Amino acid sequence: MADQPAPFEDRLRLVELLDRVLDKGVVLRGDVTISVAGIDLLYLELNLLLSSVETLRERGAWPDGA
Repeated sequence: MADQPAPFEDRLRLVELLDRVLDKGVVLRGDVTISVAGIDLLYLELNLLLSSVETLRERGAWPDGA
């Protein structure tokens, strides 16, 4: 069965979701630990901020000169 393109309504919903995320902003946090035989070898703490520059400037989180 051939892959068919997503219906227009589904693509519109994705655009709306992306618009809301960029308008409000999203913070994703996570931790990754790699261990062997119960000994931690590597630990990563991940923090990701996804937002539009306009939203960050409105909230004072983006320097005006940048």
